[in-house]
Amino acid sequence: MFKYFPTNYVWNLSVGLAIEMGARMGEIEAMCGSLQEAAKQPDAEGTQAFRDTWGKMANKLCELAEEDEARGRLLSAGEKYSRAGIYLTTCERLQAHGAPNRQELYKESLALFQKGVTLSGEPCERVEIPYEGTHLSALYVPAQGVEGPAPILVQVNGLDSTKELAYRVGMPKWLAQRGVASLVLDQPGTGEALRLQGLTARYDSEHWASPVVDWLETRKDVDSQRIGMEGVSLGGYYCPRAVAFEPRFACGVVLGANHDWRDVQKRRLENEGDFPVPHYWEHVCWVWGARDINEFMEIAENVHLDGVVEKIKVPFLVTHGEKDSQIPLKWAQRTYDQLVNSPNRELKIFTEREGGVQHAAFDNAINPGHYIADWVAETLGGRTAN
Repeated sequence: MFKYFPTNYVWNLSVGLAIEMGARMGEIEAMCGSLQEAAKQPDAEGTQAFRDTWGKMANKLCELAEEDEARGRLLSAGEKYSRAGIYLTTCERLQAHGAPNRQELYKESLALFQKGVTLSGEPCERVEIPYEGTHLSALYVPAQGVEGPAPILVQVNGLDSTKELAYRVGMPKWLAQRGVASLVLDQPGTGEALRLQGLTARYDSEHWASPVVDWLETRKDVDSQRIGMEGVSLGGYYCPRAVAFEPRFACGVVLGANHDWRDVQKRRLENEGDFPVPHYWEHVCWVWGARDINEFMEIAENVHLDGVVEKIKVPFLVTHGEKDSQIPLKWAQRTYDQLVNSPNRELKIFTEREGGVQHAAFDNAINPGHYIADWVAETLGGRTAN
């Protein structure tokens, strides 16, 4: 794990995620070199300093991109806009709910992401899926080298990630190379659903997963018999729950098994385990629509997989990092042990040898990501070689 800030796990997680999304080390040094003291400050002061320095770099990249555009160098401009979007995504994620101009910061990150994708010519389409009188937003990435309907993997966020973050880490690209399409979703409680529409999280993830499958079944480029789901971090709860209660999913995968999130919250109240974001308790109350911690803890009592994964009757891959300091390794074993009705269950623990030992493999996502992509391709009928 790359530890730029020796005393601040949350900031190290953020820097690690930025690197996995495509940040440049020279720019990270320029942004973080002056933040060592700020990293030791309380959340409010520290995150504002982080936002100021990372925002300044994003602004500089946008100025450089505009100069590229003026000369017709659109590929270069697209790369810079994309990187600026990564930096805004990173600092927006650290802000407290209700922080000044947070929503504007988020909207700017969305615009930069889209501008980067468009100018770079990336095969990535923003789509809207009907849900509850409004919509869920997602990124659709087609499979490569496939004639006719292709298999697809629906990818869902964790507690604090977004579809743009998930896309930039690389799973949709790795799947596309293997003949599998992607739908990267901002489900309720995350991304646009939470920030722009006020759709809070719910423990019964099949409630929003089923309309997603309904929508995919209308697409001629998707094989409705080969729809899988992957969940990262808290998605390691959402995904098994959805696959258990939505029988149209053909397989499931978790990166960071989250079998009993209610227990994780109880341990966190006792200051056990690392927090993923600053202002943690404010954040989870916002995500779940709770008035206070007491109401949130009541909601969290529902967020576990005991009696749920036994209902899964399709292939399922459980992965976890051996040094995950947020979610104990024992929960990966529990999920695997209870997958008694899956016709093909697998437990993969990522070690120092291959990397990905930290939570959701943020320390080195590519090798675990390729492992998952290969398993999905083998399970849904893609390919693992050209």
